[in-house]
Amino acid sequence: MTGYFSHAMDTQLVYLDNAATTPVRPEAREAMAPCLTDALFGNPSSAHRVGRAARATLEKARRRVAEALGCEPADVIFTSGGTEADNLAVIGTALGARAQGRPMRVAVSAVEHKAVLEATQGLEQLGGEAIILPVDGNGVLDLAALDDALGAGVAVVSVMWVNNETGVLQDIPTIAERCLRAGVPFHTDAVQAVGKVPCSCRDLPITLMTVSGHKIGAPKGIGALIARDTDVVEPLLHGGGQQLGIRPGTENLAGAVALGVAVELAVRELEDAARITGGLRDDLEQRLRAALPDLRVNSAGARRAPHISSLGAPGTDSQSLQMHLDVAGIACSGGSACSTGSVTPSHVLTAMGVASEIAVASLRFSFSKRNSAQDVDRVVHEFPKAVSKVRELTEKLSR
Repeated sequence: MTGYFSHAMDTQLVYLDNAATTPVRPEAREAMAPCLTDALFGNPSSAHRVGRAARATLEKARRRVAEALGCEPADVIFTSGGTEADNLAVIGTALGARAQGRPMRVAVSAVEHKAVLEATQGLEQLGGEAIILPVDGNGVLDLAALDDALGAGVAVVSVMWVNNETGVLQDIPTIAERCLRAGVPFHTDAVQAVGKVPCSCRDLPITLMTVSGHKIGAPKGIGALIARDTDVVEPLLHGGGQQLGIRPGTENLAGAVALGVAVELAVRELEDAARITGGLRDDLEQRLRAALPDLRVNSAGARRAPHISSLGAPGTDSQSLQMHLDVAGIACSGGSACSTGSVTPSHVLTAMGVASEIAVASLRFSFSKRNSAQDVDRVVHEFPKAVSKVRELTEKLSR
């Protein structure tokens, strides 16, 4: 199976940005199609037969998500995606604490997705407080700092299962257990974990877990918050009372159906996908390090999910590298954020203590089981050339 996709400008695009988004799976597209026609157009809240058919379809999707992720159907709160679910988990739990007369204080890791970090900033504007938990040089959470935060009293702890930039796999069982002992709700952003590593709630004391559809073959605009204790969460939206009032509003039926199928298949295919993506990632890193001895594999010393590789090439910048690779027909992601024409270091790599010259020169390659050895061959052929061109241009500009 090849990772090439037809493209208007290049019929052989190597797509290695699967951590950003993935194509909609045919199975998900087929399952959601009746919801976009007269067959299942009803409002799931309507009492007549058209509404009841929609409701039955919605609840079937909810059961599929629950069974795949090891929770109860009532725990599945459909959202518009991972960002909404993260905000609901972080801000909603803090608001729940305030309603009980406790401080709106949350603890999150320094390498969280922006959806979590900026939710804490929004919380601070409401009078709340955020404790930012440090990580080591590989991006692994400092457990002593976690214990200190738990001792200080927090409404929720949020630590992502798999980092979206480096692929670092946090010790979620240990973190969740420590939160349980302290009587603190635990939230994990599992957007990059579902379908990549085993991540069931079944045997872990996880209170809240975020899932996103478009990372695993469902369309954009659908996700879920697994809320195993809805009493700790206050809604951010107010309306008709759907989904236990935690996330009111008419549900995205087509999206929920697609998410149910995508989650079920992602979990079922996990072992095969991990074998393929892990092999491709390891091959890419080994061959590029041989070609570029000063290349840095970020977080190489940590346990990582198999599908993500973050690589830093000294003497370059991620924006220029990405542009050269795009011209060569390779789609990847910058390891740093571009703003107003300048390249600024990634907050993830900065929190890890990575030197600025590496942080601004890092790219993320993220695989799916659709990728192939030929895709790696293309990158190994083109990446060193891109590095050479950028270094040459950088040297000329610095004279």
